[in-house]
Amino acid sequence: MHLSHADHSTSPPRVEIPRDYNAAHDLLRRNAARSDKVAYVDASSGETLTYAQLDEQAHRFADALRARGFAPETRVMLAMLDTLEWPVVFLGCILAGVVPIAANTLLTTRDFDFMLRDSRAQALFVSRPLLPTFETLMGQVSTLKHVFIAGDSGERSVAQLVASGRATSELAGTCSDDACFWLYSSGSTGTPKGTVHLHSHLIQTAELYGRAILGIRENDVVYSAAKLFFAYGLGNALTFPLSVGATTVLLPSRPTPADVFRILKEHRPTIFYGVPTLYAALLADASRPKKSEIALRVCASAGEALPAEIGERWTREYGCEILDGIGSTEMLHIFLSNRPGQVRYGTTGQPVPGYELRIVGDDGHECDDGEIGELQISGPSAALMYWNNRSKTKATFAGEWTRSGDKYTRDADGYYTYGGRSDDMLKVGGIYVSPFEVEACLMTHASVLEAAVIGVADHDGLTKPKAYVVLKSGQQASAEDLQAHVKSRLAPYKYPRWIAFVPELPKTATGKIQRFKLRAAAS
Repeated sequence: MHLSHADHSTSPPRVEIPRDYNAAHDLLRRNAARSDKVAYVDASSGETLTYAQLDEQAHRFADALRARGFAPETRVMLAMLDTLEWPVVFLGCILAGVVPIAANTLLTTRDFDFMLRDSRAQALFVSRPLLPTFETLMGQVSTLKHVFIAGDSGERSVAQLVASGRATSELAGTCSDDACFWLYSSGSTGTPKGTVHLHSHLIQTAELYGRAILGIRENDVVYSAAKLFFAYGLGNALTFPLSVGATTVLLPSRPTPADVFRILKEHRPTIFYGVPTLYAALLADASRPKKSEIALRVCASAGEALPAEIGERWTREYGCEILDGIGSTEMLHIFLSNRPGQVRYGTTGQPVPGYELRIVGDDGHECDDGEIGELQISGPSAALMYWNNRSKTKATFAGEWTRSGDKYTRDADGYYTYGGRSDDMLKVGGIYVSPFEVEACLMTHASVLEAAVIGVADHDGLTKPKAYVVLKSGQQASAEDLQAHVKSRLAPYKYPRWIAFVPELPKTATGKIQRFKLRAAAS
C-alpha cells in the first residue's frame, strides 16, 4: 500500500489512494521508525504516549472489539475528553472497520439522546466526568448495548478493554470509499446532522492543507484549542501530526487563556490552532506571555472569520502569522486559507490547492470579482452524505459541488472575503449588508471585545441592523459612540440602528456565533 502525489502542471494536486486502504493503518505505519518518540502528551497529567505505545494500544483495542462481536460497519459513539485514550479508541475502531462517531462533549442529554438514536450506535465510549449526562439514557436507547468508561480502571473501562486485546496486526478489509467515521455538524443553524466521511478523507486533508499550506513537519510540537471531536480539531491534533510524526499536546479541560498560556510556555508548541474568539481573549488578557517565552512559528484560525484587527495585533505582538481559513464538517477541514508569507488579514485567503471554489449568485450563475454570492467547493474530502437526511443531503451536496451556506466575494488577486452566512445576510433599503462587515467594524473600536449583528424589523416593518456588543473588561462605550464609529468607516446605511450591551454572545462549542438564537430572542 502506498500513496503518491500526482504531478501534472496543468491540473490541481491530488493524493492518489489505493482502493484497498485503511486510514488508521496508514497513519500508524508512517511512524514505525519513530517508536520511541512521543506522539501525545497530556498537558494536565504530564503522561505521554509514544508512537510504539499508540500503535500497540490501538491494535489491542481493535482486537478487543472483534472479540466482543463488533463487526465491520458497526457504529459506536465517542463522548470523550481529549486524553491519551481518545486517539487509541478512534484509531482502534477504524483498524477494526468499526465506525466511530466523535461526539461533542459539551452537548446536553437531549442532544446525545437524539444522536444515539439517529446513529443507532451499539456502544458508547464515555469519559467518567461525562457519564452523568448519559445515565438517564442507559437502557432507554434500544440499540445501545455496551458502555465503556474512559479515564477509569474498572471492568467496563477502556483501559481494561485495551488490556484484554491481543497485540495483533490484523486489519479490517476496508477500502478507500468505505465509511470510516462520522461527525455531527455543530448545529449553528439548528439540528445537528450526522456527516459521513470515508477512509480516504483524513489523509487528503493532511496532505493538501496540513503539509502543503501549514507546512507541518516531524519536529513540530502542536497544540489545538479546538477539541478532537471537531472536524477542525481532528485534523489539527490527530491526522496532521500523525501523518508526519509530530508531537501533539492534549488538554482534557476547556482551554481558558490561563491554560493556553501555560501550554505555550511549558510545552513550547510551534503550531497553535485557535478560533477568533480565543485569539481575542488571549490578546485581552494582561497575563499573556512575552514573545520570548514561547516558540510559535505559525498559527491557524477557523470556525469564524478572523477580524483583521485581531490578526494584526497578534502578529505585532508575537511575530507570528495567523493563517485564517475556512473549513466545514462537510469538507472535513480547511479548503480556503491564507498562506505563510502571503497573509492578507480581513480575507480568508485563497483556495487550498486540490480544491476548486466558485461563488454563485441568487440567479444560479457564477459571480464576477467583487460580487457577493454563496461559496461552493469541489474537493476530495467532501462527505458522502448526511445520515438519515436525504433532503438536506441533496440540498448541500450538489454533484461535485458542496454548498457552504457562506456568502463570499473574491477580489482580482484571487483572495476571498467573508460576507456572513447565507441565512444571516441582511437586505437594507434593497441593498445587501453583511453582518460580519458591521461586526468587524465594531470590533475596531477600542472598547469592544465581541459583536454580533442581526436584522430586526423597525416600526415600519423594514429590516435594519441590530448589534449585540460585549465590551472589554473595564471599558465603557455608549450606543451613540459605537454608531458614530461605524458611520465613520462604512456606508451610512450599514450602521446598527440599535445596540444591546450583553455579557456574552451565544455560541456553538466551535466558537461560532449562533445568530439564530439572537434572532429568536429579538422576535
